[in-house]
Amino acid sequence: MKIIADYHTHTIYSNGKSGKRKHAIGTIEENVQEAIKKGLKKIGISDHGYRHLLYGLNKESVFKMREEIDILNEKYKEIDILLGMECNILDNKGTIDMDDRIREQLDYVLAGYHFASEPTSLRCLLNHADNYLLKTKHSKKYNTDAIVNAMKNNDIFMITHPGDKGEVYIEEIAREAKKRNVILEINSSHNHLNIEQLKKIEKYENRLMIGSDAHKPFMVGNFSNGIETVKKSGIDIKRIENIIE
Repeated sequence: MKIIADYHTHTIYSNGKSGKRKHAIGTIEENVQEAIKKGLKKIGISDHGYRHLLYGLNKESVFKMREEIDILNEKYKEIDILLGMECNILDNKGTIDMDDRIREQLDYVLAGYHFASEPTSLRCLLNHADNYLLKTKHSKKYNTDAIVNAMKNNDIFMITHPGDKGEVYIEEIAREAKKRNVILEINSSHNHLNIEQLKKIEKYENRLMIGSDAHKPFMVGNFSNGIETVKKSGIDIKRIENIIE
């Protein structure tokens, strides 16, 4: 089997609005060059949404990224280069950091829960603390509602690492993802979707994707952990949308 696409990669644009943090290393072109070296046919650049307090990109950078990717698509004809964004799911209403002006520049939208995303209310702030410290059933329900409502209220291509950083009721998410035709990610850098989750949701026959979640160029196209998770879960490899046999 061969994986031909990586939709979840980060660049220096994920280093905060000032660009001075060191969350990700590598330019868009360096990620593209690594993808070509790994034999990928498609790569997505999906830096962190702009309402992350530490690693969110500068909104105006999106227009620069669009221009850069358009130029690189002319330069590297052997690969399809896409512009996405890993939006932050901000609250249990399903709010994500996206507006129409930015959406027009993107080829697709990812969405996931992250610590240090901008809280929209005191309840949201308390939920961050709960996820980080206590991990109660209240936070598990809040996290689940947040992802489910994000899918209901937004045009989302894929939910990234569901259950990472905050526990969820994965079957509720799988049912909604199936209904909305949203892909669920098996993340090679985080342990979600994990083997237990995949076994729980096998009956829903969700669309699935392995993502590298690369934060350095050499990690682009590194799917070994995700592939191992798929094999151990026993799910049909044909359900992984970026795999060809």
